Amino acid sequence: MRVVVTGLGVICPIGNNVPAFEAALAAGVSGVGPITRFDTGEISCRIAGEVKDFEPENYFEKRDIARTDRVQQLALAAAQEAIADSGLNLETEDRERIAVYVTSGIGGIASLEAEELVVAAKGPSRISPFLIPKMLVDSIPSTIAQRFKLYGGTNSVVSACASGTQMLGEAFEGIRRGDADAIVAGASDAAITMIGVGAFANMRALSTRNDDPSHASRPFDKERDGFVMGEGAGILILERLDHALARGAHIYGEILSQAVTSDAYHMTAPDPEAKQIVRAMRVAIERAGLTPVDIDYVNAHGTSTPANDRTESYALKTLFGEQAMQIPVSSTKSMIGHLLGAAGAVETIASMLTIKNKLIYPTINYTMPDPDCLLDYVPNVARSCEVGHILKNSFGFGGHNVCLVLGRYSD
Repeated sequence: MRVVVTGLGVICPIGNNVPAFEAALAAGVSGVGPITRFDTGEISCRIAGEVKDFEPENYFEKRDIARTDRVQQLALAAAQEAIADSGLNLETEDRERIAVYVTSGIGGIASLEAEELVVAAKGPSRISPFLIPKMLVDSIPSTIAQRFKLYGGTNSVVSACASGTQMLGEAFEGIRRGDADAIVAGASDAAITMIGVGAFANMRALSTRNDDPSHASRPFDKERDGFVMGEGAGILILERLDHALARGAHIYGEILSQAVTSDAYHMTAPDPEAKQIVRAMRVAIERAGLTPVDIDYVNAHGTSTPANDRTESYALKTLFGEQAMQIPVSSTKSMIGHLLGAAGAVETIASMLTIKNKLIYPTINYTMPDPDCLLDYVPNVARSCEVGHILKNSFGFGGHNVCLVLGRYSD
C-alpha cells in the first residue's frame, strides 16, 4: 500500500507557515539570534533559534492558552495549516479513519519549570492542576485530536532527537496496516527555557559562538563547536494513495520506507564505527526497493556537533562508497538550529519542498572543510536539481537511528 504526503504545516525560527519557510530556505536565511526569553547571564550558550511573532491567541481561546504549554500551541498551529493545505474536508470525511501521530522529544518543559518556581515560592499546594497534561508528550496529539474531532487514535513515540522522523515512520506503517485512511503526523518541541538550554550547555553540547549567532550553526564545517537549540513544529498529512486520488488531492511526494536501529553504545555519544547508522540507511533503502545508487540527495541529521557530523559523514561514505562524493548532502539545521524531537518532521517538510521545487536547500555557514567530513554539503547556496529519491536521517541521544526514504510521486 502506497502512502503519500498531501499536506504540510510548519512553525519554526525562519517562518510561521510553509510559504515563509520555503522562501527562507531558498535564500539561506539564518533564524538564530540572542535568546530573549530569560536571562542567560550564567549560561555559556546565549543563542537559539526562537520562533518569532507567534500569537497563540490566533489558535486558542484565552482560557485554553493557560491550559496548554507552548509545545502544544506550536503543534496545533502547524496542524491547522497542514489540514487546510491537504484539502481534507473534515465535514465529509470519516473522522474515525483519521488518526493523530504527533510527538515531542522534551514535552512541556516550560510549564514544569514555571511550576517549580511556584513550589519554591509558595509550596506544593499552589501547583497548577493543569501541569500534568501540559507536560505530557501525549497531550500534544490529544490537543489536535480534540480540536478537529479526529477519532482514529493518537500516538506518541519518543526517541530523543529522532522522535519526529520515527513518528512519521510509525504513521507510514499505521496507514499500511489499514489503521487509518489519513494521519496527522509530526512533532513539536519548545525547550528554549533556562533548564532546557542550561542542561544542554552544561553537557557542552551547545555552540558558544554567542557574538556571532547567525553563523553559529555550521554543520560539517571544521570550526563547528556544538548545536544551536531551536524550537517549532512540523506536521504532515500522510494519506493512503487511493484515498488521496479519490478526492483529487495534491500530492507532494510519498514515503517509501522506514528503518530503525539502535547503537546500544552510549547515553549520548554516537558509535564512532557507525555500524547501526549504516544498517538503518541500508535497510531503509532496501525496503524501498532501491539500491544506494538510486538516492539523489541526503537530508542529513547534521547537528553541528563534532561527533555527530563526523560519524554521519563516515557512515555515508561507508554506505555509498565511491559514489559518496556524487550525492548532495545538506543540513537545514544550519538555518533553523536543532529543533530536537521536532527536527526530523520539519526537515521532512523541507525534503518535500525539495521535491516540489527541484531545489536542494543549502548547508549555510560552511566555509572551512573538515578532513573528517569531506562530502558535497551543498555549501551556502541552494542548488537546482531534479530529485527523485531522498534519504532522510535522524539520530538521537541514546543511540536512536531512524531513516526514511522519500520519493517523488509518480503513477
